[in-house]
Amino acid sequence: MNSPIGSSRSWSISEDSLRRYVHFASESCIQDLLSASDSNRFGNGDDGWKVMNLDNGVEISKRRSGSFHTFRSRWLLRSVSPQQFITVANAIDAARQWDPDLVEARYIKDLEENLSIIRLRFGENSKPLFRNREFIVYERRETMEDGTLVVAVASLPKEIAAGLHPKQNNAIRGLLLQSGWVVEKLEDDSCMVTYVVQLDPAGWLPKCFVNRFNTKLVMIIENLRKIAQNCPTDT
Repeated sequence: MNSPIGSSRSWSISEDSLRRYVHFASESCIQDLLSASDSNRFGNGDDGWKVMNLDNGVEISKRRSGSFHTFRSRWLLRSVSPQQFITVANAIDAARQWDPDLVEARYIKDLEENLSIIRLRFGENSKPLFRNREFIVYERRETMEDGTLVVAVASLPKEIAAGLHPKQNNAIRGLLLQSGWVVEKLEDDSCMVTYVVQLDPAGWLPKCFVNRFNTKLVMIIENLRKIAQNCPTDT
């Protein structure tokens, strides 16, 4: 337990222990996502969020969280039901929107019907934020009592991730500290979508990172909206 930070050691963990850990960790992520959605709705300005941009109806906000920034986007999607959007609002589909040079995106393990472990790997041709990075994340999908749909995604601790999938020699393992979707059902088969992301890319970021990040958030929601509109609505 006294190994230095940055140790490459791995922990062997049983599936039951992994499931219990992910349930515990994801509860916090889900509550943070719901809180971000609520504060954005009321917009009282007292919660630390600062609106950075409003582009094509997508509001982009930023909040400082320790040494990292958390970004939030929000958009009213008309004629798209929560069920339609949530079918494409998962870690793998979102990663494909972040970077077309995604090399690998696959499910390592399904712990439960709504709980999975996923590997995302980006190649040499990816943008600076993701170049030669890999992320080992959990994905939890939940429906709240009021019908709000939540998808929570975050990296596993490095030691647990290394035990599940050893890091590739030429890859840098980044940390997705917190991310996910909150999809609220509205009238006329529409929904309000909030997306939150906070990550540690484990490397240098360009000075224009914030502007590029804002633009990318708008593109992600627009692309996923188009995909969701082609998905059938559950009845």
